[in-house]
This record gives sequence, C-alpha cells and structure tokens, in this order.
Amino acid sequence: MTDTTATGNRRSPTDARPARMDALATLPVFLKLAGKRALLVGGSEPALWKAELLAAAGADVDAYSETFVEEFAGLAANPPSGSVTLHTRVWRPEDLVGSAIAIAAMTDDAEAEAFVAAARAAGVPVNVIDRPEYCAFQFGAIVNRSPLIVSISTDGAAPVFAQSIRSRIEALLPAGFKRWAEAAKAWRQKANARGATMADRRRFWERFSELAVAQAQRPPVEADLDALLDAAAAERAMRRGRGFVTLLGAGPGDPELLTLKGVRALRSADVVLYDDLVSEPVVEFARREARRIRVGKTGYGPACKQTEVNALMVRLAGEGARVVRLKSGDPMIFGRGGEEVSELEASGIDFEVIPGVSAAQAGAARLKRSLTHRDHARRLQYVTGHSREGRLPESLDWAALADPNATTAVYMAQRTLTELSARVTAAGLSPDTPAFAMIDLTRDSEHVIAATIATLPEKLAAAAISGPCLVMFGEALRTTDADQQKQSVAIVPETVP
Repeated sequence: MTDTTATGNRRSPTDARPARMDALATLPVFLKLAGKRALLVGGSEPALWKAELLAAAGADVDAYSETFVEEFAGLAANPPSGSVTLHTRVWRPEDLVGSAIAIAAMTDDAEAEAFVAAARAAGVPVNVIDRPEYCAFQFGAIVNRSPLIVSISTDGAAPVFAQSIRSRIEALLPAGFKRWAEAAKAWRQKANARGATMADRRRFWERFSELAVAQAQRPPVEADLDALLDAAAAERAMRRGRGFVTLLGAGPGDPELLTLKGVRALRSADVVLYDDLVSEPVVEFARREARRIRVGKTGYGPACKQTEVNALMVRLAGEGARVVRLKSGDPMIFGRGGEEVSELEASGIDFEVIPGVSAAQAGAARLKRSLTHRDHARRLQYVTGHSREGRLPESLDWAALADPNATTAVYMAQRTLTELSARVTAAGLSPDTPAFAMIDLTRDSEHVIAATIATLPEKLAAAAISGPCLVMFGEALRTTDADQQKQSVAIVPETVP
C-alpha cells in the first residue's frame, strides 16, 4: 500500500491491507459426505482406494463394475465408516441421480467423456482418477489425524511431489494430534460459552494449541479444559480491559529467520505496528484479521515521530488490543526499543520483548566469519553512524573504534561512512583493515561490498545502492582470495590482504 500521508520528512501512521491472495489453481474445500450417496465406477485398485476414502468420510458408496479386485468384497463387508455396495454391471446415466459425488476409474477417452457429460447433466461433481482434464474436483494427498485433516494438491501436475510433501508433514504432525483435535471438538461449546469476547475465545484456543503442541504425546483430559478456562479467566481479570504489547524483532529480512515465538506473537496479534524496513513476508505471518499499521521509518526518508508511535501503541493497548510492535533486526539494538519500553512502563502497560536476529549476526553469517575470533578480536562493539540530527555522532569513542583487536559493526552508516573512515584511520586504525558494507542482508536484493576501511566509502558510493546498510570492519573479518570466491559476494570485492 502506498503511504499518501508523508509530507517532506513528516509521516503519519497508515493502515495497510494484507497482501492480496495469490491466484489458486483450485479451491481447497472439505466436503461433508456422511449419510450421502457417492457413485463410483470401476473395480480396479485405484477405484478400491477411492471407495475406501469415500466410505471413511461416511459416504454410502455404490460401486459399479463388471469385475472387482478381490479386496472390494472385504471392504464392502467391513467399511471404515458409511457403507460400500457392489453392483456387478456397467454404470448407467440414471445411476447418478441422487449422488453427492461421482468418481470413475476409466482409461478410455470416449467412456470418460460420456461419464463426465452424464454427471454434469445430473449436477453431480465429477472426478476421473488420474485424468485431471476430466475432473471438476481433485483429491489431495492426505495426512489423517481426523478430525484434523491436511490435504495437499498440485492441481494434478505432480501427484508424486504431493505425496513427498505429505510424508514430510506426516513426520511433523504427531499422531497424538488426533486426540487433541477430538478434544477440541468436544470442548468447543463449553469453551466458547466461557469466553466473554471474540478475543477471549481466540486466546483460549491459542493456549489450547500451545498445550497440544507441547504435550501431543499424552491424551487430553477434562482437567486440561478446566485449567485452560481458569487461566483465560485469570488473564481477563488481570487485564481489566487493558491490552498487551510485544516488542518483536523481525530479523534482517528473511522470514525464515523469524523466531517461532515471534510467529506465535504475530498470529495472536490484534494490531501490528511495523516499520518500512520489515519485509512483507514477515508481516504476512500475522492473522489476516489483524489490523496492520505502517509507522514507517527509513533512513533519511519520511518518518513518523517516535512520540506519535509511542502514543499510538499505548492507546491501542489501553483499548484492550494485543499489539505487536514489529521492528527490523532486534528491537533493543538501535531499534528505539528503550524509548518504547520507557513509555510502556510509564503508562502501566504490560509488555514483553522477543529478540530478533540482528543485522550484525546476519552479516557474520553471510561472511562466514566469527566476529569474536579469539586470535583477532577481544571485543565486539556496535555503534551507530547516524545521530538524531542525521550526522555522525560526536560522542563516538574514536580510540575504541581504532582498536585493532576489536570488531566493529556500524549501523546506519551509509551517508556518514566517508567521515567515519577518515576519523577512525586518523585515530590510528590501519587503512588496510578489512571492511564490508552489506545492504539488504538476507533479502533477494542483498549486496555485499568488500574493501578496506580506507577504500570502502568510494566503492560504496560507486555502487550507488540504496537500502539498509551495515558496515563492519576489523581483523577478524580478514579473508583470503579463496574465501572470497566461495562467498560469491554480489559485487566483486577488492582483495583484502
């Protein structure tokens, strides 16, 4: 969403819509078939599997074929649910009347076309097994923890691929989830009746889900329901209409670097306040129903006043909302988290801080270099290259920055790098000290420029790249030519001896 409220260097918080859903090849639905008639044509092994699947869903299956594989008789005698009736003859168009669903195992094109035409004429959804061109719907690869069911579809393009994904999901979903899903179904009415508001009910089910994931190996008991209800009531009484704020580190950009705790916070948020530097895929972890407000902050660009962001955060929490204040990197490393903590404490708002992967951590991982290698660094220091006035801070300790036994990470240094380089070398740092400028770390647009502390400003200016920039320098970052080739940096680096 384009922010139309920026004027000059001033900007106001702006509501943003969730990203539009990408196009779907098919609509995923779960069809209730209990007590309904299902027509099946074919007596082969593929038809047998579909008959078992339909019966497991509670359908009354009428199967038509001149011959059936042997296992059909056993299925008809002992279906998993519903019923299976075998009709030893060819199908007829009138057999489709009253059917909720029609499935056929056919290889002959003319027969398949006739079956599909008859089904459509009768208004019955139709599927021809392994013939997607004839299908009004398709079956997915199933993970069965009923009533928890997961289905995976590739729109008929690659069934083996769907099966491979299914096997991986099978490994991730404990078999015990079946018991917890059954308990959720049994407890739903009682749990919802105790929830005073929609937010209270959602919070109960979040707690239920957390317990199910943590203790999936054991069966749920009535005491779990009572404990969850009591905890929800205690939280409601404690809040007394006041909300909660989470200061959450979004990491440098790659959504896979967001912590699991951070994902849970976003999924339970009523409102998400986020900066421009937070990548959209991270914001998309929030519930679609959550309100999203951009409180944009970009280096040297239009920005919301911090006091305005603080006031909005406190007001929303005061109205009872669960607010996530989402910040790039880590909220407590040059993220103004301290100012927001002070405001929350002064306003009596309950809050928590969830750390994120900092830009310096991401930079070290990108370079495959330890920032605290014991042969080269006794100290790691984080400094800002950007003061409140937009200039290089006067209070920097130049002797510490010139220490050859330190590794230094400079945040927001792109516009002040020339002055920083001159002053740190004047303070005694060797001009050939290895230095890197890293822009848009962990994102598709990532660029890494390798140089020395003396030559980096010129190389960064020549690259003319915009985006969040981290500068790091120190002997611990020294690399060989072979290392540089392995790292495949986006811009060919100057050799650092």
